[in-house]
Amino acid sequence: MSNEAAPGAAPKQYVGYPYPERDPAKELEGLTISSPSHPLEIDHFIFGGQRDWTQPTRILVAGGGTGDALVMMAQVFADWGANVDLHYLDLSEACRKIAEARMAARGLSATYHKGDVLTASQLGPFDYIDCSGVLNRLADPNEGAAALAKALASGGGLGAMVHAPYGRAGIYELRDALRSLGGDDTPSQQVSLAQRLLSGLPHTNCLARNPFAEEYLAGGEAGVFDLLFQAHDRAYDVDGVYDLLDGAGLEMVSFVMPGQYNPQILIADEELRYRAARLAPREAAALAERLAGNIKAHVFYAVPKGTGEGRIASVHGSAVPHIIGAKTAALAQSIWDKGRIAFNIDGLPIQRKLPQDLAGLVTAMDGKRDLNEIAQMLGWDSKSFATKFQTLYQPLNNYNLLRFSARRGL
Repeated sequence: MSNEAAPGAAPKQYVGYPYPERDPAKELEGLTISSPSHPLEIDHFIFGGQRDWTQPTRILVAGGGTGDALVMMAQVFADWGANVDLHYLDLSEACRKIAEARMAARGLSATYHKGDVLTASQLGPFDYIDCSGVLNRLADPNEGAAALAKALASGGGLGAMVHAPYGRAGIYELRDALRSLGGDDTPSQQVSLAQRLLSGLPHTNCLARNPFAEEYLAGGEAGVFDLLFQAHDRAYDVDGVYDLLDGAGLEMVSFVMPGQYNPQILIADEELRYRAARLAPREAAALAERLAGNIKAHVFYAVPKGTGEGRIASVHGSAVPHIIGAKTAALAQSIWDKGRIAFNIDGLPIQRKLPQDLAGLVTAMDGKRDLNEIAQMLGWDSKSFATKFQTLYQPLNNYNLLRFSARRGL
């Protein structure tokens, strides 16, 4: 029941079941937005929110699959008029054909390469590398991470996603169960076997009790195969992510949603919150992951060791704020009507009380004005504005709703 592939060949899954399932004929129905690698995120976490996108920028999508990250970046950068040279790297011809067709449907272009991530340095250097859901599926993730690090240009960085253990409870146990039931089945037989087993799981089964089970299984046959028949897929807890980066000569810049990794918001007891506040960032993030129990994947940005200082955009007068992942009008309305903003992060409700006058500040953040211009428009003095903006910035930044980029008019 192996999904192994010969060296230089794509795993069986990506021949018969390109993943995620995408239909190029429906490409113009909407743009799939995801993290990492939204251009606003790249600017915010890697280039201090100050990248001049008219300057040449080389970007690699390593393990590009059916093209979600490639298409998203290509479309946004095209809308910006950015000077970006996009490269796609993958072993699967079936996946690449879908990615190419999606790009063609939008009139976009990229350079396509067949190979695994270990060949990235032969194509580099790159100012930015996207690697989403790939490292955790390699036979040797440490080797893969090191190869990507070598492919980075000076001042460059990467965005990655790897699976996490607690929010995926039951998946790995069910894989072992299927392995004991299968033999030399074909991929289609494996999918049928899994579907039959899934239809009658006892209610005590870990996956049956996982609130994300339906979400995991909603990707059709390709989704089932991806979930349950990966040859090497493994999960990384926070410590595992840090160790993976450290071994590759990389350092963490930030998780995309730093609020998820703050244990203080998960602890009711005041003394215990105080103890959590004294932990180093890595230890605090590891504690939050264990307490929340719902993190399905770690999405993060990283750079070569010793180059992390100043990478994350800072709050200053000429910084241009952009609301992403939410509609500005709805966000402002919630603050004005209810005096709060509310999030639901994979079943965990998060609420933050905010002064009503911050609704006007949210409305003013249209991606065209910098902070100095917004303060002037609202008629607030610099000290008052700095205080009010910081009150708003913390919750929005923590949940990936606000990013800085020098690019205006998005």
